[in-house]
Amino acid sequence: MTETAIFEPGGYRYMRGVFQYSGGVAAEPGFAIERARFRRPLPLEEGFAAIEAYLGSRGRPTTAFCACELRSPAPFTEDGFAAFNRIYVGTLERWGVFLDGDNPVARSNVCPAVDPPREPSFHAFSYTVEAAGETAGGFVAAGGADVPEGKANYRDHIVRRGETTSEALREKARFVLAEMEARMRALGAGWADSTGTQVYTVHDPHPFFADEIVSRGAAPAGLTWHYARPPVEGLEYEMDVRGVPVERTI
Repeated sequence: MTETAIFEPGGYRYMRGVFQYSGGVAAEPGFAIERARFRRPLPLEEGFAAIEAYLGSRGRPTTAFCACELRSPAPFTEDGFAAFNRIYVGTLERWGVFLDGDNPVARSNVCPAVDPPREPSFHAFSYTVEAAGETAGGFVAAGGADVPEGKANYRDHIVRRGETTSEALREKARFVLAEMEARMRALGAGWADSTGTQVYTVHDPHPFFADEIVSRGAAPAGLTWHYARPPVEGLEYEMDVRGVPVERTI
């Protein structure tokens, strides 16, 4: 996933990905990306309604919606994940964001291992606003797990599938870090531009935190570790990264 395109109604460009999400987004000139986190996760339908209302209160169209972070009850089967994605994309079609099979919105979707939501829910979302000068810009690289995107299935392509030793997790982390770097390069960004790096795993990342993550500059603003699993059965490690000028809690 290295091809980028401009989503003019939203004021951002995106890295083309799979139908359910893009590889990442970056603000076009004259715009900035902001992030808002809900104080508590909101179920999908309620969250979409809250996002639509929030964007309206900021004078922004629904097409300004450019990224989101979801929380789900437990990892999906591959068929279950596909069914969920069709429901999720339905609202994006109504909003005029998902057009002709092309989805510009970046996304992470993970499953808290402790106190998960009862149904898929919104944790946070990002959107564009008009901006100029130093207040403009920003990017969000979509969540990426220990498996290549765009394959016929996940199961047959997972890095070190079924292994959770320290060395296997290190290899998974290297794969995911390289994918984050590829997505940022496509968006014209790098680790030095990031304001937030997040890791999602129930396994201990400390054995490779210093030499695989910090040493490559991947945590300039620190690292947020969410005790959560990636969204599909068999996946063990996921990351996302963002560089945004403004973040809010709503």
